[in-house]
Amino acid sequence: MLPTTILVDETPRCVVRPNDTKALNRFLRNARPYLLGDLADGAITHRQASEAELSRWRSALALHEAWGGADEDFFGVPL
Repeated sequence: MLPTTILVDETPRCVVRPNDTKALNRFLRNARPYLLGDLADGAITHRQASEAELSRWRSALALHEAWGGADEDFFGVPL
């Protein structure tokens, strides 16, 4: 999948690149407490990452790879 922006009440929270829809749904379910924080009634949605968000994700991936991390081991970055 392409990098995807996770939004809480339409505010970007993080950019992730899941392997497939199943992984995205698992992330959304498991990360719910982290994503919502104090907004227990917040709505979580997702969309394709914008150019600015994608740039930030690529920079974080480059840092991950610089220390020897593999591309397939990198999932995402908070915004």
